[in-house]
Amino acid sequence: MSIKTLLLISFFILNLWGSERIVSLSPSITEIIYGLDAGDTLVATSSYSLYPKAAQKLPIVGGYTHPNIEKILSHRPTLVVGQTFNAQTLQKLKHFHIPTLMLKLKTISNIENSIAILGKTINKQNEANKLITNIKQTIQNIPKTKKPHSVLIVYGLHEDLRSGIYVAGDDIFFNDIIKLTGNTNAYKSDALSQPVLGYENVIALNPQQIIILHSHATEANVNVKKALQAWYALPTRAAKNKKISIVDEDYLHIPSQRVALTIKRLAREMQDD
Repeated sequence: MSIKTLLLISFFILNLWGSERIVSLSPSITEIIYGLDAGDTLVATSSYSLYPKAAQKLPIVGGYTHPNIEKILSHRPTLVVGQTFNAQTLQKLKHFHIPTLMLKLKTISNIENSIAILGKTINKQNEANKLITNIKQTIQNIPKTKKPHSVLIVYGLHEDLRSGIYVAGDDIFFNDIIKLTGNTNAYKSDALSQPVLGYENVIALNPQQIIILHSHATEANVNVKKALQAWYALPTRAAKNKKISIVDEDYLHIPSQRVALTIKRLAREMQDD
């Protein structure tokens, strides 16, 4: 009997038992599943699924951009949940008749909709509604800045600015947060690709504020003082007005229900002194 046949039989038996076995293909989805009080249904997840701590004990099926099909199948999942960048993996899993769900988690609206969809799929609608309500209430309570200004949000802290500088573009929740505070994104483009700038481009944009999203977990060897000096050496309004700051929180890059924390943190950073 082939391995494929054995996996299909195991999958059928698990469905008869009625026990949910979910594999998450990204840290964001892992967080949402725990937020829906369904962490006990997770049997495996992707690398970098660090929150909550219980997720760190789960088996890893690979990187969240290139998960391992064989590892996923070995956990006999009844549902595999991924994001839009997992489309090829999810398509391959359909050949094994394994139910899949693909979520879009880019904007705040996407995040809310995906929480609702996942909640309905695993019968956790009430929990999903609570998470969505918390995000909406957070948005309602954000104070508008008194002096609207242009903000550039940068991904990652580096001492050498001659290499590519990754920034938040249009179709991402960071842009939503900038708008919610009454400010404008210094980078204006509706391009779908990840914006990568040179330092000359940053100078040309001349933002009034620069917020650098730093992570000690992935950028532990960066000399923060030198990196900040490099940014202040660029002739921008942000440098002149001493409006360049570094924000280091473990939830900043994760589009899950914890986007509510990101909204609060960045809104505070963008308020007038």
